[in-house]
Amino acid sequence: MKRSQRKTGTKVRDGKVTRKNRTELSCHYSQVRQTETVIDRLRPGDGYKHYLTIADVKRFIGILPDWDKLSVGLDAVILDEGGDAMGWHWDGVVAVCAWEREYTIDWDTTFVNDHVEILDRLGVERESVDDDPEGTWCHFDDASIKGFQLMHILLHELGHHHDRMTTKSQIGSARGEEFAETYALQYAEKLWDAYFREFNW
Repeated sequence: MKRSQRKTGTKVRDGKVTRKNRTELSCHYSQVRQTETVIDRLRPGDGYKHYLTIADVKRFIGILPDWDKLSVGLDAVILDEGGDAMGWHWDGVVAVCAWEREYTIDWDTTFVNDHVEILDRLGVERESVDDDPEGTWCHFDDASIKGFQLMHILLHELGHHHDRMTTKSQIGSARGEEFAETYALQYAEKLWDAYFREFNW
């Protein structure tokens, strides 16, 4: 899932997502299928911060009603470094990328309008950017960042995984971004009450 600024997402080379300054071990989830889903956390990178912890991801997974089915073929959930994308998926791995350190973010107005329901549920206040109708200031805090990353970004990337696993070849996510976005929004509708209970809203 790309950031609203529409920058280039994580690059894929020779069928693998590129990672910066990392040397993978032969048993690593990027190279070897795992018997259980690994939850990993990488350095956030300069100017970024992980508002999610591994414990948060485990708690969130615990409230997903069909996790046993959804996790089939899912080798890892990664809290990845920040950059051009909010999250990504590739062949059995989904990632939520570290968030910018600033709480107030200038997002594309179209992106905000497409996500107004989730922003309202998380209490994210918004205001227009002066002299820029295409920009909207979104005022987050720790809890709303965590909520957006779990209840939308992670669900969106899991939607791509579900897409891949429900195709005949199980090679690619053939139905693309629209499928993943719809999956995330529909799944979240079933999950809000459980999420708010689990994360003490």
